[in-house]
Amino acid sequence: MHIHILGICGTFMGGIAVLARQAGHQVTGSDANVYPPMSSQLESQGIDLMQGYKAGHLSDDVDEVVVGNVMTRGNEAVEAMLNRNMKYNSGPQWLYENVLQDRWVLAVAGTHGKTTTSSMLAWILEYAGLNPGFLIGGVAANFGISARLGDSPFFVVEADEYDTAFFDKRSKFVHYHPRTVILNNLEFDHADIFDDLAAIKKQFHHFLRTVPGEGLIVSNGNEKNVDDVLAMGCWSQLEKFADEGEADWTIHNVSDDGRAFDIVLNGQPMGRVSGHMLGRHNRMNALAAIIAARHAGVPVEQSIAAMKAFKGVKRRMELRGEVNGVTVYDDFAHHPTAISETLDGLRTAVGSARIWAVLEPRSNTMRMGVHKGAIAPSLASADFSLLYQPAEVNWDLQSVVDELGDRGCLYQQVESIVDYLKDHAQPGDHIVVMSNGGFGGIHQKILDALPR
Repeated sequence: MHIHILGICGTFMGGIAVLARQAGHQVTGSDANVYPPMSSQLESQGIDLMQGYKAGHLSDDVDEVVVGNVMTRGNEAVEAMLNRNMKYNSGPQWLYENVLQDRWVLAVAGTHGKTTTSSMLAWILEYAGLNPGFLIGGVAANFGISARLGDSPFFVVEADEYDTAFFDKRSKFVHYHPRTVILNNLEFDHADIFDDLAAIKKQFHHFLRTVPGEGLIVSNGNEKNVDDVLAMGCWSQLEKFADEGEADWTIHNVSDDGRAFDIVLNGQPMGRVSGHMLGRHNRMNALAAIIAARHAGVPVEQSIAAMKAFKGVKRRMELRGEVNGVTVYDDFAHHPTAISETLDGLRTAVGSARIWAVLEPRSNTMRMGVHKGAIAPSLASADFSLLYQPAEVNWDLQSVVDELGDRGCLYQQVESIVDYLKDHAQPGDHIVVMSNGGFGGIHQKILDALPR
C-alpha cells in the first residue's frame, strides 16, 4: 500500500511515517520544511520526501493520504486530494485503525512532561522484556528513535490535546482508546486553538470517556485542574500520585540533589528510585511511569531498576557539551511552568553555581503573548537571562526584561547572545538554552565560541 503523508516532517507525523514503513507500506511525504534532522531520519527509513505541497506529489498510485494538522484548506495538495476524491485520513485516526486497535494502549497526557514520561514508560516496558511499540514526541536516548511498532500487545503513545486535522477539530488523544492513562498536569496552552482552560478541560474529559471501566487512570493528585476533569465523570479505576498531601502513591526522602527518592503506596514503602534526571517534575514523571507500568504487569522493583538505566530524552535538559568548565544544555521548555521547573531542578542540583537562561519564546501561545506576565517569574532560579526576540513575535519582550531588571537582557540576533556568553561565561557556569525550535543552532555556536 502506498501512503503519502502531508506534513511529514512534524514530530508526530514523522513517527506515523516510521510506523507505516515498519508495517511494510511504501511511504512518501511532503512538507514545507524538509531539512535535517527529521529529513535524515525519515530518509534513513527508506521514505521519499518532497519539498512543498504540490498537487503533483500525489501520484496516481497513492492509496491513502494521511493529513497532518498543519494542513489547511486552500493548500494546493489538500485541494487536489479533495478534488480527486482520494482516500484520506488524519494521523491519529490512521494510528488507531492500523496500529492501536487491538493493543493495550498506555497513553500519557498533560500540558507538561508527556515526552519524558512516555519515554520512561516505554523504557520500563522494554527493560522488563515486553518489547513495546511506541510513538513519542521526541527521541528517547535508550531507543534512538521516536517510533516503533514493537511485537507485543503494549503500545505507549504520547497523547497530545492539540487538534487532529482541518476536518476533525477534536483533540488527537480521543482517537487512541487507551487502557492505561497518565494525567500529569493541566494548564492553559495552545491559545491558537483553545479559547480558555475550560475548553481544554472539556477535551480531556472526552478523553477520559474513552477509557474502559477496567482501565486505569494515573492522576497527579497535586493538580486541581486534573481533579476538575475527574469531577466531570470518571468510570475507570483511579490511582493518584503526589509529592505532597494525600494520595495513593507519594514521594519521600528526596536526596539533596533531587535525583533520588523513596516511593510509598498507601503507607507501604515500595523502594528508592535513582537516576540522573533533575527536578521535581521528573520525580513526578518517573513515579507516574512506574505506576502505569505496574498496571501492565511490571513489578515496581523492576521499574526502579529500569530507571537507573534510563538515559533521558533529546532536548529535555540534554547535555550538549562542556567547554573549559562551562556546561551547555538544550531544553524544550516553552511554557512558564516548564521553564520554572527546569531551572528549579538545575538549581537544586548545582547549588550556588551560576545559571544562564537563554530563552526563545517560539510556541504559538508564547508568540501570542498569552503568558508574557509569567515569563519573568519563571526565570527566577537563573542568575541571568538572555531573551531572544524572534521576528514572528508581535509583542515586545522588553517588558519581560524590564521586570527582570539587571538580571536580564534582550537580543534580536542569535550571534549577539553567543558573543555575550563567550565574553562573560566562566568555568563552573551552566547555560540552559530553552526553545521548542532549532534556535538558529545556538547550542553548538555557544560551544564553538567559548574560550578553550
